[in-house]
Amino acid sequence: MVGNWLFDPLSLVSPHSMTPEFAVELLKSMMFQALMLAAPLLVTAMIIGLIISLLQAVTTISEQTLTFAPKALAVVALMVVLLPWMVRSMIGFTTMIIEKIPQMVR
Repeated sequence: MVGNWLFDPLSLVSPHSMTPEFAVELLKSMMFQALMLAAPLLVTAMIIGLIISLLQAVTTISEQTLTFAPKALAVVALMVVLLPWMVRSMIGFTTMIIEKIPQMVR
């Protein structure tokens, strides 16, 4: 299991060999895992960028580098907060994939 809130999508397909369905489910679960890990950071950067852009439009400040520092600080701060969850999630996913290796080679 990838996390406490996720199910194992690879259990839905035939576990007897590496079928095309198994490969598709494996790729889908990998893409979903990557999306779940990247989404909080990307959404934070997008929201901070939007807020800074609105402030720049209201105050008519046209400094291009003004958005970089707040976005970088917010993403780094969020990464520090979410790092334990991200590592647990990656370890869980990797463990799930390693446990499926015997079923892939049959």
